[in-house]
Amino acid sequence: PEARTWVTVRILETPDCFCGLYAIYRSNAQPLLPYLLWQLWQSCVSDESATGQNRPMAGILTRLGAMLSLGFMFAFVKLAGQHGVHVTESLFYRQLTAMPLICFLIWRSQRGWPSIISDKHRLHIMRSILGIFAMGLNFWAMTLLPLADATTISFTVPIFATLFAALILREKVGIRRWSAILIGFVGVLIVVRPGGTLIPAFSAAVALAGALATAGVTLLIRILGRTETSIVTIFWFSAYTLPFLTICVFIYGGDHDAQTWGFLLGIGVFGALGQLCITQSLRYAPVSTIVPMDYSALIWATLFGILIFGQYPGLSIWIGAPIIIGSGLFIAWREHVRESRQTIARAIDSI
Repeated sequence: PEARTWVTVRILETPDCFCGLYAIYRSNAQPLLPYLLWQLWQSCVSDESATGQNRPMAGILTRLGAMLSLGFMFAFVKLAGQHGVHVTESLFYRQLTAMPLICFLIWRSQRGWPSIISDKHRLHIMRSILGIFAMGLNFWAMTLLPLADATTISFTVPIFATLFAALILREKVGIRRWSAILIGFVGVLIVVRPGGTLIPAFSAAVALAGALATAGVTLLIRILGRTETSIVTIFWFSAYTLPFLTICVFIYGGDHDAQTWGFLLGIGVFGALGQLCITQSLRYAPVSTIVPMDYSALIWATLFGILIFGQYPGLSIWIGAPIIIGSGLFIAWREHVRESRQTIARAIDSI
C-alpha cells in the first residue's frame, strides 16, 4: 500500500493528471462514477482539522466535481437567459444560494465566526466590485455564445493573470512563460477569428473582457491570500455584493414561470456546490496538482451545448482550444517549478 501511495502521488504530480487519475481508478478496480461521487461527498463533509494538502486523489476528484457543477450552472444560466432572465437576476440567486453554504463552512471551521474578522476591507471591496463585474461578464458571455466557445475563451485567464503579475506585481516572468503567453494569444486569435463570421465580435469582446476581469480578480485574491483564508475572502465577496444585487433584482427582476424558477434554482445550487468543491479541493492538494482538472470544463460545455442547445463547436475551437489549454498548463507547470525552487531556497537559507 505504501508503494502504491508513493506511485499515486508521483503520477498525480506529472503534467498529465488525467492519466494519473485513470491509473488510480484502474488500480482501485472500482466503478469510476460511484467512486467519484463518494470521494466528492467525503470531501464536502469531512472535518477541516482532518484535512491537509496530502490527499491528491480527493483534491482531483473534488475539482472535477466542481467543474461538472459549474458546467450545469452555466447551462442553467444560458437557459434562464433564453427565458428572459436578466444577468443581474442570475447573479443574485447565485450569490444568495451560496451564502448559507459559506456560513456552514465558517461554522465548521476551527476558529468559527471570529475567523471572518479582517482588516483588509478595502481590498475585499475592490475584489467584490471587480469579482461581480467579472462574473456578470462571464454569465453574459454564456448567453451570447455557444457554451464551448465561451468556455474556451475563459481559459485565457491564467495567460492574462501571468501578464498582469509581470506588469503590476513586477513578478519575474522568464522567456518560457512569455513564450507561452504569446502562443496562448495565437490560440485566442484562432478561436475569435477577428473579421470572421463564426463568432460575433461583440460576443467575443464580452467573453474576453470577462477573462481579463477574472484575471484581475485572481491577482487580488493572490494579494489577499497572503493574510486571508479562502473562506474569509468568499464570505466578504458575497456579503458585499448581495446588497447591490438585491437592488438590481428589484429593478430588473420579473415574474417567471415554474420552469424558469427551476433554472434560477439550478444556478444557485450548482454554483454554490461548485464554489464549495473548489474551496475544498485546495485543502486537499497543491494548486499544481488540481489546476489541470479545470480544463475538463470544456468537456461538459461541449456536451451540454450539443445535448441541450444543439450547438456544435466549430473547427476554430478544435484548433484553438488545445493551444490555449496547452499554454495555460505550461504556465501552471512553470509556476509550480518556480515555487518549488523558492521553497528549497528558503529551506536552505534557514539551515
